[in-house]
Amino acid sequence: MSKQPGSSTAAQPDQPDTTDPGDEATPVDRGAALPPDGDATGPGDGRSAAAPGAPALALLAIGWLAAMLWSTREAIHSAAVGLTAISLSAFALPGVISAALVAGAAFALAVGELLAGRLGDRATLRFVTAIGTGLLVGLGTAVAINLTYADNATTNTIAGTSAAAAIIGAAIAGTRTAAPIGAIVAATLGTLLFVVAFSRARDPLFELFGAGDSQASLVDAAKWVSRTESLLAGLLAGLLTFGYLTWARRRAVRRDPAAPALRWPAYLAAGAGPGLLLLLTEVIIRVGGRTLLDLAGALSEADSVAQTSLGTSRIDNGIWVLFVGALTALILFGRTLDPARHDADEPETDED
Repeated sequence: MSKQPGSSTAAQPDQPDTTDPGDEATPVDRGAALPPDGDATGPGDGRSAAAPGAPALALLAIGWLAAMLWSTREAIHSAAVGLTAISLSAFALPGVISAALVAGAAFALAVGELLAGRLGDRATLRFVTAIGTGLLVGLGTAVAINLTYADNATTNTIAGTSAAAAIIGAAIAGTRTAAPIGAIVAATLGTLLFVVAFSRARDPLFELFGAGDSQASLVDAAKWVSRTESLLAGLLAGLLTFGYLTWARRRAVRRDPAAPALRWPAYLAAGAGPGLLLLLTEVIIRVGGRTLLDLAGALSEADSVAQTSLGTSRIDNGIWVLFVGALTALILFGRTLDPARHDADEPETDED
C-alpha cells in the first residue's frame, strides 16, 4: 500500500527539499540577517563604513599643523618688530587656521575609529569624545604658540583662533559618517599641499597669461593664475575623495560582502567637503581673527587693499574647490555604475 507524502512519522521532521543545491549559501535560505532596511546595498549613508588609514591621516595633519606653526613663527621673528610683524601675522593666519581645522578633524576621526568598538552606535558619546579630542588638539596648539611666539596681543589672537578651529574640526568628525569624513580630511590635506607646491608655478604662469608692466595686465594675469590654481585644486580634491571612498568601500566588502554601499549623495558631499572647509576657515578667520585683520588693514591703504583682496581671493578659491571637487567626485562615481538591465536585453530561450 503506497504511503501519502508526509503521512509517515519518519518523513514528518524532514520536509521535501525543492531548492536548488546551488542556492544553499544564500542569506535567505540560511536565515542570515539582512541590513536593517532589507536592501543588500544598504541605505548608502556611509554610517557602517570605516575610515581606513585614519591614524596616518591624523599624523599627517598634525605634522602639517606643526609645519605651518613653525613657518609662521620664522616669518614673524625674521621681520622687524612692530608693524611688519602684524602684517605678516595677518598673512599667515589663514594657513594656521586651516591646518588647525583639519588637524582637529583628523585626530578626532582617528580616536573615534580606535574607540569604535566601545562607542558603538551611541552618537552622543561619540560626539562628546570628538569634542574632547578637539579640546586637546586646540589646547596643545595654543600652548605651542604661546611658548614659541612673542607674547603679545597678536600671538593671543592666533592661539585662540587656532584652538577654536581645532574644536570645530573635531565636532565635524564627531558624526557617524566615518568614511566621508576621512575622504574630506584626506582631500583637504592634499589640496593644502598642492596650494603650497603650486606657488613655484605662479611666476611662469604670470608670464604665460600676459603679465606686463601695466597694472591692468598684472591684475588680469593674477585672476587667471588664481582661477587655474582653484580649478586644479578642485580636480585634485575630487580625485582624492573618490579614491579614498573607493578604498574604503573595497576594504569594507573584503570584511563583509553584505556591507552597505555608499550612494551618490555621499560622493557629492565628500567632494564638496574640502571647499566647505576652506570657506569655514574664512568664517573662523573673520570672526576669531578680526582684531588682527583690522590691525593689519589699518597700517596703510596698501595693507587694507591687500587684506581685502586676499580675503576675496580665498572665498573665490573655496567656492571653486567646492563645486569642481563635488562634480569631479560625482562624475567619477557615475562612471562606476553598471547600466541598467532590462528584460528586453535578456536573451530569449527556445522552449522547443
